[in-house]
Amino acid sequence: MNNIIFIIMDSCRYDTFVAAKKNAIDLFTATNNTAVEKRYSYASWTSPSHYVMLMGLMPHRSPSKVFASDVYKTEFANWITRIGKDGLSFKNFIPEFSLPKVLRMLGYQTLAMVSMPVLNPMTPLNNNFDNYTLMDNHNDFPGMVDRMIFKNERPSFYFCNLGETHYPYMLSGENLPHISGVHGVFKQMDDFMLQGGPHQTKQDGATFFQPDEMQRLFNQQIRCVEHLDRQFHRLFLKAPAGTHVIITADHGELFGEDDYFGHGPIAHEKCFEVPFLEGKISAELQSQLTTLS
Repeated sequence: MNNIIFIIMDSCRYDTFVAAKKNAIDLFTATNNTAVEKRYSYASWTSPSHYVMLMGLMPHRSPSKVFASDVYKTEFANWITRIGKDGLSFKNFIPEFSLPKVLRMLGYQTLAMVSMPVLNPMTPLNNNFDNYTLMDNHNDFPGMVDRMIFKNERPSFYFCNLGETHYPYMLSGENLPHISGVHGVFKQMDDFMLQGGPHQTKQDGATFFQPDEMQRLFNQQIRCVEHLDRQFHRLFLKAPAGTHVIITADHGELFGEDDYFGHGPIAHEKCFEVPFLEGKISAELQSQLTTLS
């Protein structure tokens, strides 16, 4: 059976991903004779999207003139190729609908490393993982790659949520504005309610970003993807040849389109457009990456 690495770049838009310079990713797609697809997430914010992906469902293509049930069948059937095991029984997916449970039953070591506090180990997402870690640093994909160990006697399933592409898109030294996400909002809820809660009229001083600031943030997400590509280079060289890799995002992001910013309680296509690519790490890929090193 194949080692599997499932990478979710938090909040990464399809168009920022495509716009970034990605030497390692481009070699990965070329050696797999594939391309980066535009797909659509099942949810517009982190937690529910991750729940769906841990059911085994990838962001979808949104095909027309088909029954939704046929799309689900095709998606679940793709796990036969990803795992590399014929005769996989899909009865194993029920009643929990848990991908890590199925992989664990097949003998995989199931390991998760996440960046977002809303995905912390106390949530139900932790079910059926042998080890589930909330990283100390929001931007530590390099640390995740360092921690990965592949054992010959047992295949590994790594599930990784990357914070680099999530607002505020910090890498090092940037002076960018910061607005709390869901986790930060909950931490501040007691003070909010004491100040009048939903009926308060006093604003907290925050103002909506101007167009030039929106463009700056859009460009910053592109820079973050380029930073991640250098870590994918390391990962593709470290993982054994034959490892199956899935790279996608949990949802998109708004950078001022139609006067929206962010993600979550927003019904806009840019909240749902995500990149998607998958394939195997080959000896050919590793040889070409070594030449680039």
